[in-house]
Amino acid sequence: MIVRLLVVLSLASACALPALAQPAGSASVDELVEKLSPAPPATRGLRNLVPEPRGIDLVVQFDFDSARIQAVSVPLLDSLANAMRSERLSSLRFRVEGHTDAKGGTTYNLRLSQRRAEAVIAYLASAGVDRARLIGEGRGASNLLQPDAPYAMENRRVRVTAVP
Repeated sequence: MIVRLLVVLSLASACALPALAQPAGSASVDELVEKLSPAPPATRGLRNLVPEPRGIDLVVQFDFDSARIQAVSVPLLDSLANAMRSERLSSLRFRVEGHTDAKGGTTYNLRLSQRRAEAVIAYLASAGVDRARLIGEGRGASNLLQPDAPYAMENRRVRVTAVP
């Protein structure tokens, strides 16, 4: 019983760690595939344990007060599209979440983050990822990566999560 509790706590801690990390401003295709691939089962004794979805926070830069993707983010999105088309990820669906910092009103930030998520989806679709595999969601400032610094740049991000 104690061992099972320790394993569950370890898994919960491991799943929480990515949320504390800095969003990636660049990543190779292999790194993205690894971050988004389903995790292997921990042990045979935990067969019914469903692992948390795997995801990664990315720094996708947009023009100010806009959903227009800046050219500096194109290489990252190209790597993401290549990763999503890879053999290991080709059967998965993905949630693309747009996030903002705490500047601005709640309703405005929700709309802006939704438009940014949709802009990333449109880019990925134009790069050959089947749009049916992508779900967009605007989160506004509801899930700050740095809650102690609500206006920090790290809060303005796109989170991509594999959907079971």
